[in-house]
Amino acid sequence: MFNFFQNIHIDWLGKRKIFIAFSVFIMLAGLVSTIGRQYTPGGTDAFNLGVDFKGGTVVVAKFRERPADDDIRAALHKTGIADPVIQSSTDKPDEALIKIPLVENITQGESTDPANAGALAQQVQEGRKTVKTALETFGPEAEGDATLATNPDAAFKIVGTDSVGAVAGSKLRNQAVTATLFGLIGILLFIAFRYDWTYAAGAVIAVFHDVLMVLAFFSVFQWEINLTVIAAILTIVGFSVNDSIVIFDRVRENLATNRTDSLFKITNDSINQTLSRTIITSGLVLLSVLALVLFGGEVLKSFSLALLVGVVLGTYSTIAIASPIAIWWQNKLGDSRVKPVLAPEKGEKLASSSRRSVTRRPVTR
Repeated sequence: MFNFFQNIHIDWLGKRKIFIAFSVFIMLAGLVSTIGRQYTPGGTDAFNLGVDFKGGTVVVAKFRERPADDDIRAALHKTGIADPVIQSSTDKPDEALIKIPLVENITQGESTDPANAGALAQQVQEGRKTVKTALETFGPEAEGDATLATNPDAAFKIVGTDSVGAVAGSKLRNQAVTATLFGLIGILLFIAFRYDWTYAAGAVIAVFHDVLMVLAFFSVFQWEINLTVIAAILTIVGFSVNDSIVIFDRVRENLATNRTDSLFKITNDSINQTLSRTIITSGLVLLSVLALVLFGGEVLKSFSLALLVGVVLGTYSTIAIASPIAIWWQNKLGDSRVKPVLAPEKGEKLASSSRRSVTRRPVTR
C-alpha cells in the first residue's frame, strides 16, 4: 500500500483529553443552541425542519416554457418562502412539483387536525395563493377551466394542490430515528461478534458522537433538516464505523505479534500505521463532498453539508473517541494479560503484568 508517512510516531492517545474537551465543547454548544431556541419565547425551533417533517402544501404547476429550478426558487423567496422544495418530473418535463412550508397565519395544529377540514382546506388555499403569486413573475396563469392550449397568453397553470400534514412528518421523523437506532444495534452486534464487545462499545459510542456533533452544527447554524439529511447521517454512520474497524483490525494483528508492549502503545502504533490509508480514503471522499457543497446547488445543500461535517468528524472520532474508549474498556473488562492502557505519569514506573515484585532478603552465612 502507498504510504504518505514512514515511521511516524504521534502520541494520539496522549492527547485524548484535548480531543475529548473539543468534542464536549461542540456538543455543549449544540445543546445550548437546542434548548435556548426551543424555550426562548418568540424564538426559532431547535432545528430547522423541512417540509418533509413539519408539513406544508404541495403544488403542481404546468408551464408553457418551464423556468429553471433556481429561477422558481428565487421567485418563491421573494414572496417570503424560505425553504421551498422543487422537484422535476422525468415523464413531464414541463411540470414542477413545489413544496412549501406551512403558512404562518394558520397554526400547525389546526391545519393538520383531521377533524378540522376547514383549516386544512384553508392551508391548501393559502399555499396555492402564495405559489401563484410567486409564479406570476413569469407570466399570468390560465384561470378557471382554461388551459395553456386554449389561453395563448398564459405562462403556467396550477394543475394540482395537496397538503402534507405534520402527522405524516412525525411518522417520517420516527421512522428516521428507528432506522438509525436499528443500524447502530446491527453495527454493535457485528463488531462484537467479529472482534470483541470492547471494540463494539468504542465504535458505537463514536458513531453516537458523530451523529450528535452533526446535529449540533445543524442546530447552531440552523441548516434545514430534511429526508436527505437523514440519508447523509446513515452514510456517516457507515463511514465512521469503517474507519474504526480498520484501526481495530490492525490493533488485533499487532496484539497477536507483539505481546510485550502495552495496549496503549500498540493502539498508538496501529493508528500511525493506518494513517496513510485514513488520509487517502477520507481525503478523496472529502474532495467529492466539497464539490457537492460548492456546485451541488440549493437542492443538495443540506445533504452535502451533513456529509461534509460528518466525514471530517467521522475521521476525527475514529482516532479521538473510538480508540481511547475501546482500550479503556479493554483495560477494565478485557483480557487480564493485557498491560494497563494508560500511559505512566512522569516519574511513575509501569511494571509488566506478567512479573511479580521480588523482595531481596539478606543471606546469613
